Amino acid sequence: MARQGLSRALVTAAWLSEAVRAGRVGPGLRVLDASWYPPKERNARQEFKERHIPGASFFDIEECRDKSSPYDFMLPSESHFADYVGRLGVSNDTHVVVYDGDEVGTFYAPRCWWMFRAFGHKEVSVLNGGFKNWVKEGHPVTAEISQPTPAVFKARLNKALVKTFEEMIQNVSSLQFQVVDSRPEGRFRGTELDQGLESGHIPGAVNIPFKSFLSETGHEKSIEEIQEIFREKKVDLSKPLTATCRKGVTACQIALAAFLCGKRDVAVYDGSWSEWFHRAPPHYKVSELKRNKA
Repeated sequence: MARQGLSRALVTAAWLSEAVRAGRVGPGLRVLDASWYPPKERNARQEFKERHIPGASFFDIEECRDKSSPYDFMLPSESHFADYVGRLGVSNDTHVVVYDGDEVGTFYAPRCWWMFRAFGHKEVSVLNGGFKNWVKEGHPVTAEISQPTPAVFKARLNKALVKTFEEMIQNVSSLQFQVVDSRPEGRFRGTELDQGLESGHIPGAVNIPFKSFLSETGHEKSIEEIQEIFREKKVDLSKPLTATCRKGVTACQIALAAFLCGKRDVAVYDGSWSEWFHRAPPHYKVSELKRNKA
């Protein structure tokens, strides 16, 4: 099997299917379904039980998070993450491949990919095209639930890949790093509600909706196309960059896209707009709707 390059940030369905057929899923290669959906729309865990990639385990983002935080899906502690992924059979020597079943192709998998990287794990990849294309291409699925042998994982948070509220506030005036917001344009501009929350953006942020990086089929666009997207938005990949969104999920698509272009140090503002809306002073929340009402 050919090496995927760029520390295998992406693997193809053909590559993973060959690995499954060859019986390579095990201590050296773990496959994780990181799907999450709004509870009233779909049940990710139930869908996993009914159909998933052979040998895969379910990565429950509701369980692997800081449950004491008032904000959704914030990073758990090092010990929590280490214990959780260890129970999924992941050690520091395991190549982890993550995917999800979202209709866009890839939605929550990049968040899982970034979490592993944030806790010091380098051999982690996203399945290009997600489960949707895995099924479409005719690769095997199963309802059989595997029981991976627990492993020891040692986590060490790389703080360079995570931005706090305090760092984001300071950056509004210091401009030490660029900020890219991955939400849809209407939510970025403040013209539509964001899951019931008033929307808008952090001063100075640039908007690149995460779907911009996905093709019509749900695969990642080519490196050349991704580079052009950043260029059009005047985002300089040679300079510090932080990604944000609603709750730190699709921001990880920005980090993945930049990683594919060779930029491996994109940070994610973990609290994102959920935290910013509740904690930032009013004049630090840019909204066209508010401006038009004034």
